[in-house]
Amino acid sequence: MLKTLIQKELVLFIKSPKFIVTFIVLFLLILLSVFLGIREYRANQKAYEAGIQLADKELDDATAWSHFSTRIFRKPNLMEVFIAGVNNDIGRWSSVMSTEPIKLVHSAYSDDPIFAVFRYLDISTIVMLILSLFAVLFTYDSINGEKQQGTLKLVFSNALPRSNYIVAKFLGSWIGLIVPLAIPALFGLLLVLVFKIPIDSSNWLRIILFLFLSIAYFTFFVALGILVSALTKRPSSSFLILLVVWVIFVFIVPRIGVMTASRIVPVQSVAEIDSQIDGYSKDQWNHFQENLTELWKKRNDQMSDLSREEMETFRDGHMWEWMQEEDSARKLVQTNIDDFSRKLYENFRNQQIRQEKLAFSFSRLSPASAYQLTAMNLAGTDIHLKIRYEQALEEYKKSLVSYAEEKQEESGQTGGIRISIDSASGMKIEAGRNTRLDVSDMPRFQEIKQTISHVLAPSIWDITLLIVYTLCAIAGSFAAFLRYDVR
Repeated sequence: MLKTLIQKELVLFIKSPKFIVTFIVLFLLILLSVFLGIREYRANQKAYEAGIQLADKELDDATAWSHFSTRIFRKPNLMEVFIAGVNNDIGRWSSVMSTEPIKLVHSAYSDDPIFAVFRYLDISTIVMLILSLFAVLFTYDSINGEKQQGTLKLVFSNALPRSNYIVAKFLGSWIGLIVPLAIPALFGLLLVLVFKIPIDSSNWLRIILFLFLSIAYFTFFVALGILVSALTKRPSSSFLILLVVWVIFVFIVPRIGVMTASRIVPVQSVAEIDSQIDGYSKDQWNHFQENLTELWKKRNDQMSDLSREEMETFRDGHMWEWMQEEDSARKLVQTNIDDFSRKLYENFRNQQIRQEKLAFSFSRLSPASAYQLTAMNLAGTDIHLKIRYEQALEEYKKSLVSYAEEKQEESGQTGGIRISIDSASGMKIEAGRNTRLDVSDMPRFQEIKQTISHVLAPSIWDITLLIVYTLCAIAGSFAAFLRYDVR
């Protein structure tokens, strides 16, 4: 009997105009999003390769270890095709040098503002918004609509357990919505293979987990639609209630969570942090220049009583020592600035983490937030992507600066300005040798790699919440229908 009921629901579901519209809309949207994602991924890959070549060219042209620097470009992630996350909001490269803080710059939205207006359309957004709305549209009249038509009373004129009927309703709608999701998703994966986008085993596993996550998400709205339909008498009432609940879950709760957290845990803006660092840096370098001026006055005073020959001999004998002293003082100033910047950014990141935890705690009251956070974690395009990259670049900066300092000592370059006075040519200022550097043994930046366990660990709580929400909705729909007046 249960099998017959499920078949009946599926036949009615598939023959309805709503199913045809759902299939066409999801098919077009998913294929369009995958195609655009592939095109954007390939464009980012070309930009990344061009950036690597540019960085190598700059390294080949470098002539001074004292000002040695490079640029590191963020490698595109294949999962961006399906789940963009914050990938387009953060910068794509950062300079790595001793005198500048690490900061990812030139995001996709800053370089192409038109995409910031319309945003990129990915599969996670389609599932979160479109598929969940279709789930509501398919189930809002699943119980009260049958009662209004008089078929519900007719069905229960036979000896039919209510549990069988509600299971058939649920599975009929659930299977009917899997088809418009699964078929376009398979075509989307085929499109990825046709364009020869390399997918490794880790990415395949992430894609499979993402599809299961998407099914669990719209299952909640299927159960919620049946629950509200069993609690109301008229389809118009249940549709209005479900539409309001959908808007609250998808749009309102996540944003209220962020706004509330920003009030409770305020965080300084990046502009304020950069302004403090800039002010401190200027004070330190001004103090350094003042000390250097005083130091040269003292040196001149020491040589004031000497003859020209004695002065030249004294200066030539101490010039290397003086340059090393100035270089050490210069490095000390830069170290102080780096320490100050690091402390400010550490405090800034700690405040951000506290604010994010609070915001996510509030927003997780919505299944849409739990779904979105888990999807971004699976793809590695979550909100901590920028922090992970900048921390990795900070570690790389230490090794690069250490490497440059060792090479500087070996080559005898101090990075200071050499001043010489000759009776024939007068004063001469030299900034160092103009020869290309050998960077063949330079340390290379290692791309960030996250295993499945790393991406699943922060998602366990969100996955659990999504399952709990779904089970509660299913249990509620069963309990509501068991007490429903079918007459």
